[in-house]
Amino acid sequence: MNRIAAILLLCLCAAPALARDNHANDHAHWQADIAAFQAADRATPPPRGAVLFIGSSSIRLWKTLAADFPGVTTINRGFGGSEIDDATFFADRIVAPYHPRAIVLYAGDNDLADGDSPAQVRADLAAFVHRVRSFDPGVPIAFIAIKPSVARRALLPQIRAANALVREYAAAQTGVAYVDVFTPMLGENGQPQSRWFGPDGLHMNRRGYALWVERLKPWMDAHGKPAARD
Repeated sequence: MNRIAAILLLCLCAAPALARDNHANDHAHWQADIAAFQAADRATPPPRGAVLFIGSSSIRLWKTLAADFPGVTTINRGFGGSEIDDATFFADRIVAPYHPRAIVLYAGDNDLADGDSPAQVRADLAAFVHRVRSFDPGVPIAFIAIKPSVARRALLPQIRAANALVREYAAAQTGVAYVDVFTPMLGENGQPQSRWFGPDGLHMNRRGYALWVERLKPWMDAHGKPAARD
């Protein structure tokens, strides 16, 4: 192999890694969303000790969040299309100021759709946990399993693998929970079901959110409600 061919081969091999690194370090797309959250916080300071819901569009579109968990004060900081590492990157601006009682995170399917491996999803979750606990040591964290959407049926093997790795990671941590919405959203044939989703097959309808509420409620009852002394 001559020198020019060798250089070209090296560049081709390095390209995927460089693309991944560039993506991981590019969070500018969300600056307007984060600035809007901060403006809202200045206009109406959110209460401390709330349960913070953070993540991608499944959180952003959860319009009934407060009503779904009566007796729990919630803050919604979902920004559509985001990935786990976006939540980590902006944690100093949309996690730290709130000193939440507990945190619920949903993200991961955008990560896989963007080419992240299941192992990267687990690593990004671990980084998120480490980051938010640098502000509030020991804060309870629930990760809602990556949902099996109809629109991303082709990603089902990666979703299964990522959820398994996250479940394993959470089981080895203190105060980190894996909330399994993946299994009950599958049909008897083990495939995604349209009944949980809206017309785009990606974002959930009210029935889908009701299932999430049911699966998350025990954890919220344990971690979301103020203790008698609070």
